[in-house]
Amino acid sequence: MKALTLGMALATLTVAAAAQAEPGVSFTFGAGTSLAPAYFGSDDYEFGPTGTVRLHGLQIGQFSFGSPDPSVERMGWGLRGAFRYLRSREAADHPELTGLADVDAAIELGLGIGYEAERYRAFADLRYGVIGHESFVAELGADAKLRASDRLTLTAGPRLLIGSDRYAATYFGVTPVESVASGLPAFAAEGGLLTAGVQIGMAYDLGGDWGLEGTVGYAWLQGDAADSPITAMGSRTQGTASLMLTRRFTLGY
Repeated sequence: MKALTLGMALATLTVAAAAQAEPGVSFTFGAGTSLAPAYFGSDDYEFGPTGTVRLHGLQIGQFSFGSPDPSVERMGWGLRGAFRYLRSREAADHPELTGLADVDAAIELGLGIGYEAERYRAFADLRYGVIGHESFVAELGADAKLRASDRLTLTAGPRLLIGSDRYAATYFGVTPVESVASGLPAFAAEGGLLTAGVQIGMAYDLGGDWGLEGTVGYAWLQGDAADSPITAMGSRTQGTASLMLTRRFTLGY
């Protein structure tokens, strides 16, 4: 009888340990469309894809992060994923860019740290162009939050975009070869603060795991981004808008 009891206890501990070791993840995935300048400094606006992936909780063995319930809003300090898509810039589509090299579409991935409170939040993200420009860019921001109803949250706050020298050269520089071909003066763009602006956002809970998120932003080019002969042909002020359908997922918990 004692042996049976001991065996059952060991079996229970084994099952519990296995369950504890089973990995789990909770996250929000969103996809939609955005309206933005055709390229940095352009007067023309184009629609393109946009999306987001936000990690809420992760369990791997003894390591755990966040909450298995993606609907729980974490307060205080926390890590966050960072993602951005940048459309391509092709001279064939814009006569004013004739003579400039094309710039491939880019996907930026990275991590950030943020602080979340009931009425405000702040964050700092560092991303790298894993596809496209292959350089670093950082984004700083803060938002005031207003819970207009149980389902609707409104946000508004400043945004700063800081790019490396390579990032600035990709989007705002003009090489000597490009200068001869385009007629624009050669320009060796350097990194630093490239845009400063403000963004207004809304998040609406559609019920269940579904949601709707939208943003409207306005930014002013700064530093070498504003001094570039490329942006001098268009506008140094840039507007953006986006709308996404989101869904929360919980896997493995």
